[in-house]
Amino acid sequence: MLALAPGLASSREATPGNQSGLSAVELAELPRQAQETHRLIREGGPFPHDKDGTVFSNRERLLPAKTRGFYREYTVKTPRVRHRGARRIVCGGLQPTLPEACYYTDDHYASFRRIVE
Repeated sequence: MLALAPGLASSREATPGNQSGLSAVELAELPRQAQETHRLIREGGPFPHDKDGTVFSNRERLLPAKTRGFYREYTVKTPRVRHRGARRIVCGGLQPTLPEACYYTDDHYASFRRIVE
């Protein structure tokens, strides 16, 4: 079994099929708002924030290394918060509506969990 990065907690551990080494989370286990954002990603929007769908540069280097432009970020609404909040889904792939992998963060990129459908 792959080792988890320190500080990453999840309901599932990293598995051989999850080459990123990040912990995994079932889509159904995510907050309702994250499930809705994931649906919008698959449908190509419309998205509620101008920054949704913009390139995510992976400066934190917590996601697998890919070329610039591979990852895109999307806001996950946070109840009772008037700004974008800290929750995001970051997806990677050549086609935004058919991502190769999506990751959830609820702490503004300090940690990620790979979304498993």
